[in-house]
Order: sequence, then structure tokens, then C-alpha cells
Amino acid sequence: MRSSMNESKILITGANGQLGRALIEIFPTATVTDVDELDITDSESVENYHWTNIQTIINAAGYTNVDGAETPDGKKAAWKVNDEAVGHLADAAVSNDLLLVHVSTAYVFDGHKRMYKEDDVPNPLGEYAKSKAAGDQKAAKVPKHYIVRTDSVIGEGKNFVRTMLGLAKKGVSPIVVADQIIRPTFTNVLAEAIKFLIDKPVEFGVYNVTNEGEPISWADFTRVIFEVAGIEQAVTNTTLAEYSASKPGTAPRPQNSTLDLSKIEAIGFVPTDWRQDLRQYISKELKS
Repeated sequence: MRSSMNESKILITGANGQLGRALIEIFPTATVTDVDELDITDSESVENYHWTNIQTIINAAGYTNVDGAETPDGKKAAWKVNDEAVGHLADAAVSNDLLLVHVSTAYVFDGHKRMYKEDDVPNPLGEYAKSKAAGDQKAAKVPKHYIVRTDSVIGEGKNFVRTMLGLAKKGVSPIVVADQIIRPTFTNVLAEAIKFLIDKPVEFGVYNVTNEGEPISWADFTRVIFEVAGIEQAVTNTTLAEYSASKPGTAPRPQNSTLDLSKIEAIGFVPTDWRQDLRQYISKELKS
């Protein structure tokens, strides 16, 4: 059994992102670095970092612009952050006997199944997805690793809920994809799951983590957002194919990115229903 984790010995990468902010709330004394101190895309910077004070790396850093990754510059950036940087962190974890917690995505799958388990074979479609799948393979080589797969993340920062509320505030009726099925993940749930895995001595490997609740299309999710916010605004359905055709350079996306949660629920972590967290999130947003 692993001993109780000293929070100051946890290093969080990507601390300025949506998940990173939630992780800092749950691990307030964790180590956070800036790029001058630790540039995870630079192998020498990672190798020379003072790892003696660290026991666990939580890699919440990532290039997440799915469409941007289809451009030449975006592709280069995606592979640098989502693949190469993970390799550098994995090497450091192996050399220093560290636990690596690496955050992945349901986009490593092609979306042809109704629900994906941890041992399903990835078949990524776009450059973002391919770079994430490649990074997962590097993280998996670390003896002590957790790869946390998630989907449709919502937290502090730019996200789908804030975008839809912003459009409604301007009186814009959004056109939203109705044939892509997701299950939202609020960052508080994702951060709590990561803490659960670190604190509880469970088997290393891959774990799916999203909120519980019924999978839903982006269009219907938008309708629920407006309903919860008390907004009367029309939502027009479109399809993935129509959306892609209307925006050249759009990355291919899985039609269904729902993740099966039975593995992590079997060891005692049961996420809250996304509708519950959505109500709390919107209540906070409307007060701000």
C-alpha cells in the first residue's frame, strides 16, 4: 500500500487551464511551476528539474484546440505538447520512481461504439486525437501511472457552457450539432477523481472519468443549459457533417464519445450527475 500523499510533493502541469485550476483548489499546497522553471516540451528542462522533492506528477497540460490542430502550426504544437512533452515527463517519472497521472480524452476513439471502456482499442480521427493517443502510449510505459480519460470538460475558463450563455445574452440563437453524443465532465469531479486515485491504493492503469448521468447531444445539452439558466432561446439542430462542410478545416470528431464509468465506480468513486453540477455551475455564473 502507498503511504498518504504529501501534497507539496505533487507537481501540477497545466495549472492555468480549466482542470489545473480545479486541481489547485483540491491540492492547495501542490507544487506549480512556470515555463522558465520547467518547460515540459524541452527534454533538457525536464531532465534538469529538481525531482527529489516530487513524488507525483499530474499532467493537466494539453493542446486542446481540436480544429486548430489541423493547421500546420497547430499540428506541430499539438504533437509537441500532447505527445513529446508526455514522453519527457514519462522519462522523468521512470528515472525518479514517480507516479504519473496523465489526463487523456475520449477523442482517442472513433465514436462508432455506444460507450467506451478503458481497454477498448483507440482509433483517433484528427491530429489532436492522434497526438493525445500517442501521448497515452508514452504515459503507459511508466510503471506507476494513471491515465485518466475524460470528455467535454467544463470549469473555470473558456468552455461550452459559457459560450452558449454568452450567445444567449447577445440574443443569438445558436446552431448546434445534434448527432454528436457526449457526457459532460465538470472539473471539480475530474479533480476529485484524480485525488481519489492518488489517495486510494488501487491498481495502476487507465480510468474513465466523467460526470454520471444520461449521455446527451450538444444541441440538447444547449437546451438544458438555457432551461437551467431560465433563458428562452431557440436552438437549431445541425449535423456533424453539415457543421464540418460549413467550416473548412474542421477536424473529424467521434460521433459518440461517451465513456463507461463502471471501472472507477467499482472501486468506490461515483461521480455526481452532470445536471446537478450544471445547476450549481450556472447558478455561480449568473451571480458573477
